[in-house]
Amino acid sequence: QVQLVESGGGSVQVGGSLRLSCAVSGDTDSRHCMGWFRRAPGKERERVAHFDTAGSTFYADSVTGRFTISRDNTKTTLYLQMNSLKLEDTAMYTCAVGFCQGGTWFHGVGDYWGQGTQVTVSS
Repeated sequence: QVQLVESGGGSVQVGGSLRLSCAVSGDTDSRHCMGWFRRAPGKERERVAHFDTAGSTFYADSVTGRFTISRDNTKTTLYLQMNSLKLEDTAMYTCAVGFCQGGTWFHGVGDYWGQGTQVTVSS
């Protein structure tokens, strides 16, 4: 089992920044990928950014150049630095541990999810 707890969400104006954190504990290992996803009201869940098993990072086109995923050396904390926030970034952000290959995340294949943290961007 893997436990994930997000924090750092909140309300921010357009152009502002937020840093999300995700505390990861439990049975993770080198086979796992780690990433951030989001779901906006009325929309499907979207992959935002993730690390593959080699430590390479992958970003959704919509956040490239604005968001940065990082983690600590022990891989027990995952971060998402979000800059130049837009109205369309408003969503529930959730961190996850699971399996992937390169830029492809394998949903529903032994993945674990946190409860999420809300990010609201206003004008």
